[in-house]
Amino acid sequence: MKLLGKILTVLALVALAACGRGPSGGRAVMAGQGSGPQFGDSAPHPWVGGHPYDHPVHGIDISRWQGDIDWNRVRTSGVSFAFIKATEGGDHADPNFRRYWREAAQARIPRGAYHYFYFCRSGAQQAAWFIANVPKERGAMPPVLDLEWTASKTCPHRPPSHEVLREAKIFKDILQQHYGQRPIIYTTVDFYRDNNLGSWPEEFWLRSVAGHPRIVYPGQRYTFWQYTGTGVVPGIGGNVDLNVFAGSPAQWRAWLSQRLQ
Repeated sequence: MKLLGKILTVLALVALAACGRGPSGGRAVMAGQGSGPQFGDSAPHPWVGGHPYDHPVHGIDISRWQGDIDWNRVRTSGVSFAFIKATEGGDHADPNFRRYWREAAQARIPRGAYHYFYFCRSGAQQAAWFIANVPKERGAMPPVLDLEWTASKTCPHRPPSHEVLREAKIFKDILQQHYGQRPIIYTTVDFYRDNNLGSWPEEFWLRSVAGHPRIVYPGQRYTFWQYTGTGVVPGIGGNVDLNVFAGSPAQWRAWLSQRLQ
């Protein structure tokens, strides 16, 4: 195991022990997992303002590029949740989504689906496409709206902020009505700043791969933090995005009880 992975494991174990004991009287651990994260980072770096390794609840987000996944190894490595790419724009579906969705459930890993938003289709069109591809399923985590500037040759459009917020709100409202849960908003630093997303009373999943979100997104509350795109997880070949939940194992269980469909 890489040195960073060992450090991560030790820190996670300490954090878990500090959380006290679960309802059965045993040491509190991540939902469904063993002793703590057993993964690392292929490109570690110093952190500004704090690091993610003291968070006890970790997860992944994936797309077709992860290829075949051994979900049982992923689960026992310390992964507590998975966000799976489902769709983008109004006409593209990830070819591995259905398989990952089924396999993650079989491994008893809480999972949710995410949509990569394009600015050349209306929010209503994209919501309809997501609904056509993502089942409404009891026990799934809330859907996620991925808002970032696209680097697409077919859709280089960068609309003004008021247009972004209008179409994204339409998308969110339609999904909330259909799935019964308000979508989580995933975003990046530049998009967040360019579109004043801090004004939104939404639940956020923030990307910050160099500094702690409290430094990068000052004052912003968040539920999930994506901290690297070069994670190493047993059961997944190559790099994978790693994330943490902003809370203790007990808070994670409470969040699941409130936010599962």
